[in-house]
Amino acid sequence: MSISEQALIQKAQKGDPDAFAALVNEHQRYVYNLALRVVKDENEALDLAQETFVRAWTALPNFKGQSQFRTWLYRIVTNLCYNRLPNLRRSLNDLGDDVMDDIPEPHLDTPAQIFESNETRTYLQHAIENLDSNYQLLITLRYQNELSYEEIASTLNLPLGTVKTGIFRAKEQLRKSLAQMEESWITA
Repeated sequence: MSISEQALIQKAQKGDPDAFAALVNEHQRYVYNLALRVVKDENEALDLAQETFVRAWTALPNFKGQSQFRTWLYRIVTNLCYNRLPNLRRSLNDLGDDVMDDIPEPHLDTPAQIFESNETRTYLQHAIENLDSNYQLLITLRYQNELSYEEIASTLNLPLGTVKTGIFRAKEQLRKSLAQMEESWITA
């Protein structure tokens, strides 16, 4: 946490709305993007981002600075998303290529290769949608938000080992799904 951010937090904790507005400006994009990636609905993500900052303002006097401010905000928005998940249909589109370490960067020369790459991406998105919601969230935080394992653990208030195991298991399920897809293509 930078010294200027620390100063803004201290001023906001004393009730300075301008200092809090500066913190909101600094972090609103991250909060919104996380909410959007989890709920996949722009209006819902905007509502969640706004509610996150309302809760942050209310809880700010209790912020002790033991974690980064951004991590603390992510924890708030993640909890809000969890609360709304049972009522939402989620899909995780545009997942980065690095989700599956085994998938090489495609070298697409022919229309057939382009078609196969698009089919693989579509299949991968479908496989992610079929993951347990906890695994979906871990994959989102790791590969879309590019959070470290430690940041994810802090955000979700989980042990680091649980986060590592969850991401490993999610990736293993995705690998198996892709292997089944490839096998079905070979036999077709």
